[in-house]
Formats: sequence, structure tokens, C-alpha cells
Amino acid sequence: MKIGMALSLEVSDPDSGEVSKYRSKIIDQNEQYLFINLPIDTHTNKTTFFREGTQFTAVYIGDGQSVQMFKTQAAGTYRLDNIPALAIQLPDAEQIKTIQRRRFIRVKTAVDVAVHGKNLGFTTVTQDISAGGLSIVLPTGINVKEKEMLTVWLVLIMRTGEYQYIHAAAEVIRIDQGKDGSRLSLKFKEITNAAQQKIIRFCFDEQLRTRRKELS
Repeated sequence: MKIGMALSLEVSDPDSGEVSKYRSKIIDQNEQYLFINLPIDTHTNKTTFFREGTQFTAVYIGDGQSVQMFKTQAAGTYRLDNIPALAIQLPDAEQIKTIQRRRFIRVKTAVDVAVHGKNLGFTTVTQDISAGGLSIVLPTGINVKEKEMLTVWLVLIMRTGEYQYIHAAAEVIRIDQGKDGSRLSLKFKEITNAAQQKIIRFCFDEQLRTRRKELS
């Protein structure tokens, strides 16, 4: 884990089982603690204070684009260079679990996307998406080639109802021709850690929603 790395935090209500999600960033660390920005509730977009001992599940993207997870707890609020920070326990190496490697969780869902390239621009929807890339419906009359670089803008509607906007550069990996039209497979080549975290959260939420539908 490095200073400046984005963290996603989850807190489960022991009574209702409801999971609240927060975003933060590592601003310092020592041999015992990680010091992070005061977490921001992804639903209300407000800074949240936590009591010492509050249990968290933390998720971040590590080296090689692997998704890592560990359990931790709040260890108090401090001021670093006059900036308020939350200290959380630094996990041992064996306590950090890899939950996905390069092949991120992929979910089938229609997300609005705008695509721009050299001498082209169009809007469409995704067929599926992951933090590693996406597949989109290719409108009739649009010509692209494999290995062509495109810029994409995505609008993710999160479980909380908030909108997250993703901007990334992607490479055309494959063009599939089908009876119902063409599909374009894209691999992210330039995307921020924070943007990938948002997509991962979106995919987890979509997967959970699908499972709940299957059980209802």
C-alpha cells in the first residue's frame, strides 16, 4: 500500500446487516497504522467520524491491478500537518487477501457510454463491464479497427442513486459481428485507480442485485 492510494471502506450494521460504503485515501503510515483522510459516505457525500474500534472491510487496487481486501478497525482520529486523519490498523501481509486479479468481475448491464476516436464520435450502451474493460453495442455505420485507441466516458448509477462519471482510454480488442448487430470489446489502457475503484463497487452492487432477484 502506498501513500495517495484510494481505499474503499465498508461498515456493516450489526443489527440490520446493512452495509454502508465510504471512500478515502492513504495520506501516511507507520509500522502500526495507516492514516487516511476522514472517510466520505458514498451516499451522502459527507465526511464521517468513526469511534475507535469500529470494524471495516477495506478494498484497494494493488500492484499488477489486483484487487486486495483486508479487515481492519479504527484506532482514533489524529491531525497530520493540521489535517484531520483517521488511523486504522495496518494489516499483516498474510491478512491481505486477493479477491480478483487482472480478470475483474464482469457484469452484464446497459450503461450509457460516449466514445470518441480519430475522426469519430458516437453514443451507445454497454453489454457488459468490468474494471478491466467493457463491451459495447457498435452502431451501424461506425467503422473502427482492432488495436485502435478510443476515449470513453461512462455514467454509472450506483446503488445509492448517486452518479459516477468515468473517463478512460481504451483499446479495441475484438469486433464481433452478430445477427443483432456488432459488438466492440474494449480494454482499459489508461484509467485512474479511483475510477477503477468506482467500477469495482458498481460491479459488486450489480452482482448483488442480480443475486437478490434470483432469490426473490
